[in-house]
Amino acid sequence: MATTAAQELDELCYLSAQSLPSLKVSEHFQVVKLLGEGSYGKVMLAAHRKRGTPMALKFFPRQSTSLTSFLREYNLSLSYCTHPSLTRALGIFFSTPTYYVFAQQAGLYGDLYSVIVSEVGINEECTQRVMAQLSGAVTHLHSLGFVHRDIKPENIFLCDSSCRWVKLGDFGLARAIGSTVRAVWYESPFCTPEVEPAKEGEKEWKSRESEGTQEEMEDIWITVEPCIDSWALGVLTYCLLTGCFPWEESTHDDRGYRRYKQWFDREAEKEKIREDKWSSGEKTDSYTIMEENQRDNPPPSQFQGLSSLVMTLFRELLNPQPKLRGSPEEILSYLGGAWLMETEKEERRKAEEAEKEARKIREAGGVEEELVREGRGER
Repeated sequence: MATTAAQELDELCYLSAQSLPSLKVSEHFQVVKLLGEGSYGKVMLAAHRKRGTPMALKFFPRQSTSLTSFLREYNLSLSYCTHPSLTRALGIFFSTPTYYVFAQQAGLYGDLYSVIVSEVGINEECTQRVMAQLSGAVTHLHSLGFVHRDIKPENIFLCDSSCRWVKLGDFGLARAIGSTVRAVWYESPFCTPEVEPAKEGEKEWKSRESEGTQEEMEDIWITVEPCIDSWALGVLTYCLLTGCFPWEESTHDDRGYRRYKQWFDREAEKEKIREDKWSSGEKTDSYTIMEENQRDNPPPSQFQGLSSLVMTLFRELLNPQPKLRGSPEEILSYLGGAWLMETEKEERRKAEEAEKEARKIREAGGVEEELVREGRGER
């Protein structure tokens, strides 16, 4: 699949390169405002002068962008982003003397980062709604043979103010599953722990450079796999629920990550013990297991306030071992349940009240039945 997906995309890029027109932006579009900018370039909200269609124009500086990378992102967005929660290109692409440009669907309500309240996050219902959409979008992209590799709040765009419709965008780092890329370390909680050796390599390179050693170092290469996106979705879920990040970077010298890794390893040991008991005939329901975990092996302090259910989801998505990491589709299994302790307590309180009411009704029914029997003279 990886080879096929990559070949198909390369062919689309080759064909589109033959028909790249040169246009003057002001003649065809009315630029309204800046939507965002970054190292890639900038995105402008614009309207087509003849049709009046609103769209986002993505500008890539020609000086720092290769034609190949521009066409790869454009064609991937145009031909493969067919899920409603993936930002799709609109079939308009062109060049100017200073930019490569393509048009895409516009997120008129900003990005997800703009609605996350620092140290608060967004409400639980909204979090689950967003993650349900992203689970479907990323699973769809993976099914077509591609990994996004840059999932973060700034790349998720809002189609309404309540996050009822979000779209994952920015496919500049997307690559075919199974392709090989150079491992690049960057200081971010979204960076997967398996590329930590690249950080060590970078330190070694800087050390040699400062000492004047000219000896070259070999690059570290990794295979692009869907588990890269799973990790990012796990970090994003935490970010939405808390308004914080679980750690600064996923390395062993980061205290927050180290505490999580220690907790995770203890959970893995307990899981093995449970499996042994299960195979010997002892069985316990999953909810009881989750409660026991919270009590016997409490999560690190940065996860305080999160329910046992979402901690189980984190164990799936934030597995330090990439080959054992769960898929984005796993998120769907955890929707509808409590992801915050407050919600979990409230749901339990409601369940207890409902049980009390049911007991009263049953008891009242028993008394009425006895009176009926006595009235009939039954013994």
